[in-house]
Amino acid sequence: MNVPKLRFKADDGTEFPEWEEKKLGNLFPYIRNGFVGVVTDYFCSRDEGVEYIEGTNIHDGHIDDVIDLYVTHEFDERHINSRLKKDDIVMVQSGHVGECAVVGSHHENANCHALIVMSNGGHVVSEFYVAYFYSGSGKNVISFIQTGNTVKHILASEMKKIIVPYPSLPEQQKIASFLSTIDEIIQSTESELTAWQERKKGVMQKIFNREVRFKADDGSEFPEWEEKRLGEEGQFYGGLSGKGKADFGCGEGRFLTYMNIYKNAFAKRDIVDNVNVGKTEKQNSVQYGDILFTQSSETVEEVGLSSVYLYDDKPYLNSFCMGFRFNDLRNVCPEFIGYCMRSENVRKSIMLMGQGISRINLGAKRLATVKYGLPSLPEQRKIAECLSSLDDVINQIDAELSAWKEFKKGLLQQMFV
Repeated sequence: MNVPKLRFKADDGTEFPEWEEKKLGNLFPYIRNGFVGVVTDYFCSRDEGVEYIEGTNIHDGHIDDVIDLYVTHEFDERHINSRLKKDDIVMVQSGHVGECAVVGSHHENANCHALIVMSNGGHVVSEFYVAYFYSGSGKNVISFIQTGNTVKHILASEMKKIIVPYPSLPEQQKIASFLSTIDEIIQSTESELTAWQERKKGVMQKIFNREVRFKADDGSEFPEWEEKRLGEEGQFYGGLSGKGKADFGCGEGRFLTYMNIYKNAFAKRDIVDNVNVGKTEKQNSVQYGDILFTQSSETVEEVGLSSVYLYDDKPYLNSFCMGFRFNDLRNVCPEFIGYCMRSENVRKSIMLMGQGISRINLGAKRLATVKYGLPSLPEQRKIAECLSSLDDVINQIDAELSAWKEFKKGLLQQMFV
């Protein structure tokens, strides 16, 4: 087999033996499916039952710390084959196939649903093989045996047949230990990111509930906030219209994508696609300070998400969003508005306006009734500076997290070929 670019050495400095290749079924002699079928009649409370792990509980090589589903002891006894033991590997077999994790002591003796369960024969390190399945080589192997067009699926019987690398046990242990250290750093950084995000959320709640007020530089109080209604402060406009499939992906026009608006309180000027717009064609362009809203989504929680544009290059707006332009920006700080429109109270108000069954839609008439509080311009700026400073910290931690994940990805590419 091909030799990995990155190899470990034994503690005494000697080289480990060359890697071999073996069938997964020889290394994990008990590969089977978790329970598949209707289980709702056996759900119970945490105090009365056994943890029940599903594919949705497995992400990025880990099982969720908290499991929400529990099944009765009667069910667990009847389906002992899907009961998990420490060091088993569980792998998602339908949907996001290949996501996998090692069962730790925290989840030992849990039962599971529609997962592939691999119990090793005592001659392998389970963590090593989870790392392998997340490498490019491991993903290719899983991709080769998966079936289905809309929903991907893999079979336990096929998993037994795949050929995997087999280093000596001491080298498996060294690799797993090293990658575990990287994972601990990633998890720690993720926890730090979550903590700062929650901190910002709490600060925003206090600011927009007016539990916390800022003061002027001279220590004086700012005036009370005014109550505003969007429709009285400006006008709504639509995104691109009259365009066909052939108009997109070409041309010199640039438009802000739906996902740009959806994900960012302040739209990114570089997350755009090209569109062909004629010189005499009339299309609305986005201006500095405009609020952009998503118009349609699958859930009420995602409808009417807002994004403020802070640049002067006047791109177009995608067809599935609408824009709002203030009549007068002289008393409005766009940065404040960006945070205000994503504050808890405004979001709750907008979510109540969504209409539809299979898809939730929102029009300008309803958005025009959105109420919000507007402090004086100097206080708006102070609020925006405060929240922006929190965003700076969050963005820095997020960048560090991305860098560590890329570092791990690079390591996996060099360790597995």
